[in-house]
Amino acid sequence: MIYLDNAATTPLAEAVQKAMEPFLTSIYGNPSSTHTAGRQARQAVERARRTIASWLDCDPRDLIFTSGGTEADNAALVGAYLGRQQSRKHIVASAIEHHAVLHTLSFLESLGAEVTLVPVDRYGLVDPANVVRCLRPDTALVSVMAINNELGTIEPIEEMARLVKRHDPQIIVHSDMVQALPVQRIGLVQTDIDMATFSAHKIHGPKGIGLLYVRKHTPWQPLLYGGNQEQKRRGGTENVAGAIGFAAAIDVLARHFDDHVAHLVSLRDVFWASLADVPGVHRLSPPDAAPSILNVAFDGVRNDVLLMRLDLEGVMASAGSACTAGSLEPSHVIQACGLGHVREAVRFSFSWQNTIDEMKQAARVVKECVQLIRSRFTVS
Repeated sequence: MIYLDNAATTPLAEAVQKAMEPFLTSIYGNPSSTHTAGRQARQAVERARRTIASWLDCDPRDLIFTSGGTEADNAALVGAYLGRQQSRKHIVASAIEHHAVLHTLSFLESLGAEVTLVPVDRYGLVDPANVVRCLRPDTALVSVMAINNELGTIEPIEEMARLVKRHDPQIIVHSDMVQALPVQRIGLVQTDIDMATFSAHKIHGPKGIGLLYVRKHTPWQPLLYGGNQEQKRRGGTENVAGAIGFAAAIDVLARHFDDHVAHLVSLRDVFWASLADVPGVHRLSPPDAAPSILNVAFDGVRNDVLLMRLDLEGVMASAGSACTAGSLEPSHVIQACGLGHVREAVRFSFSWQNTIDEMKQAARVVKECVQLIRSRFTVS
């Protein structure tokens, strides 16, 4: 099996599993309990928070553990809207945001919000000047992802945040940084970003644990109530083992970051070089995309057919976000870019655990499958 769907999720790293094991067995206290077992759990959670904050270059007190990136996105947007809805009801976002953002915005519209979606170019790039042009006196929030999860497009999020704040310092700036975490050094304190979201399972950490960064003094209201956990910003018993796993994954990432990114570049380049001579192949990802994601299309080859064939041959990829798996709807990202390959686009995504030999073998399988499908099917 060759796993090339790492943008959907990554295998749990061995070091992460080892770090989590004691907190799944012997260290089982509730972090809110005052006895010894509870204090042990609380100390572990706070160590994890400090470890992650050190890598993200932010105040640990500004980090809120969540159940994942989707909850973090929901909490960021809804919380910011609730914090400002008395005076500001307008929200600006890009047209290619993850559905965790877009669907939340639809919900907020049902509560009275007005949403403007900023268009993108053929590579999915958001022009910061277009974002500024969409701002209104009643704009409460701007949300633009750091790296697109389907194309790998690297958005100029820091420039955008700077321009938005220059236009109106009261506007809250949020960025979904789930796909950025594996490939970018993120220094939050040095930016004008007020809120950011992260997820552990994109960096070989566990599923079920994410983070919401909320800069101090940002107008924001929590969504979950019922306890004093996370400084009263998210009620509910903390996922102790998950937090430990997230920190362990961050530790691995930090210690090997430059080598991992260089390896991803090599993986992506070898894989694409092996496919570039296929007749009718199109590289949909921009040339300067994040090295973890490569989106390609093959003329006359439906992506659902190709993915099923690849799966039978032991190569796993996707047609876009895993959160829309099984959907017959074409990718909203590919559509927003104005590309003519909505039924053909396939996303291959890589991690540091992949090898160069896997890239060569997978490319060979892809080429064989494309040839086989073209001999039997055409795009309808």
